[in-house]
Amino acid sequence: MIVNRLTVDGKDYFLPEPVTELRTKILEAVKAGGGYVNIPPLRGGPGVDILFSPGMPVVWTQIDVGGDGSADSGIVEPDADLDSL
Repeated sequence: MIVNRLTVDGKDYFLPEPVTELRTKILEAVKAGGGYVNIPPLRGGPGVDILFSPGMPVVWTQIDVGGDGSADSGIVEPDADLDSL
C-alpha cells in the first residue's frame, strides 16, 4: 500500500492513493496566488482546510507500507516540485 505524506509548512498530513486530484487543486491554488484546499484525512472525518500560497514550502513523499520485506527505505521520490512555483 502506498501512503502519501504531504508536508506543508513543517506539518505532515498522511493521505491514501489517489492524490492526483488533490495535487492538481493545490497547484491551481498556488498558481492563482493563493487559496484554500481541503486536505482529506487518512481515515474518515472532514479533513482540514489549508491556505496554500506562492512561496509556501510544500513537499510530497510517497511511502510504500506494503511490508514486502525489501531492503529499500520505501520512500519514492515525488514527481512534481511545488516549491519551484
